Amino acid sequence: MGFTFELLSDEDEHVCNMFGVMKMKNMYGKKVRGVERSTFVIDASGVMRREWRGVKVPGHAREVLDYVASI
Repeated sequence: MGFTFELLSDEDEHVCNMFGVMKMKNMYGKKVRGVERSTFVIDASGVMRREWRGVKVPGHAREVLDYVASI
């Protein structure tokens, strides 16, 4: 696709567990295990600068872009 970054496949949930995003969720009234929608800003040195947990989509991209522009 020509992305300028690498994509990650996390079949064994190693990275999900590192970030603590695997949660029990409700889906159509059933408890299911899944990924909590989260965003992490990690700088070029590998330092996590900010995180958002339990993200709701409306307005979130703008909030993240505004934060990144401010650092």
